[in-house]
Amino acid sequence: MTWLINSWYKAHPIRWLLWPLSAIYCAITSLRRSLYRLGIFKQYSVNVPVIIVGNISVGGTGKTPFVIWLAKQLQHAGFRPGIISRGYGGKAESYPQIVTADSEPSIVGDEPLIISRQSACPMVVAPNRVAAARQLLEQFDCNIIIADDGLQHYALARDIEIVIVDSQRLFGNQYCLPAGPLREPLSRLNHVDFIVHNGDETPAEFTMTTSQGHAINLANPKLTRALSSFQNQTVHALAGIGYPERFFNQLSESGLTLLPHPFSDHHPYQANDVNFNDDLDILMTEKDAVKCQHFANKNMWYVPINATISGKLEQHLLTKLAGLPPHG
Repeated sequence: MTWLINSWYKAHPIRWLLWPLSAIYCAITSLRRSLYRLGIFKQYSVNVPVIIVGNISVGGTGKTPFVIWLAKQLQHAGFRPGIISRGYGGKAESYPQIVTADSEPSIVGDEPLIISRQSACPMVVAPNRVAAARQLLEQFDCNIIIADDGLQHYALARDIEIVIVDSQRLFGNQYCLPAGPLREPLSRLNHVDFIVHNGDETPAEFTMTTSQGHAINLANPKLTRALSSFQNQTVHALAGIGYPERFFNQLSESGLTLLPHPFSDHHPYQANDVNFNDDLDILMTEKDAVKCQHFANKNMWYVPINATISGKLEQHLLTKLAGLPPHG
């Protein structure tokens, strides 16, 4: 599959062979959205505002740090946010599943576990976002819901849609799946409320920049190190995320010499994945760390990511929320 993904972002003749399938895919997704909008397919509402955070392309765009940032902004504004997600990568025997800081990533998914820990918000995961939202409101005192990666889950009615865009890769060749990376046609962006570009490579009203904090030791979380302390040595770098190169580039820009090890998104790590037969330090993302905790050693570190959003997006969001009709 790697060759196909690469073809989305570089000129490749395979796109012409796959174009008929992409045209069919686009037609189906557009028809499906229209059927929900016209009320032919039923959309379910809940009695609190719903903010959708998603994207129109496959692969990592930075939704997780944005959801954490958004949850904290809403908390600061006096809201009681709850969060729902698909729980991709988790294999629970039943759904919905409540996520806590002590949940197993193999059950609830790696990204939901990070979001739960970093935001301290109630969180529920389920493939059915409507069921997740209802469970959240039944179990917790929330007055607003953030739906992580729910843009295409039209069964759940929404009040605000926010799309995260990777400023480096943008939309590739701008074709829908399978000839390109788009889940929906590019015109879908004309109907969302806010577009946030992850990275400042592309001029935009709202941009998200991420900074790396001190590395935290997996075996002893009280032990931290500045990234600069790794500069005079070679380190292994792991990333099982949608776009591993972003993590590697950030480490390189901090002056580190890397032996990069990209893995597939949501990779289920085993101990032999990090056995490199040497004593070099291993740096990874927090998303990787939650799945390596059980076999952590003193050489394993994760690097948390902090998001900053430009354009006073939080003020625009609060204004939008203030103008919504009453719920319930």
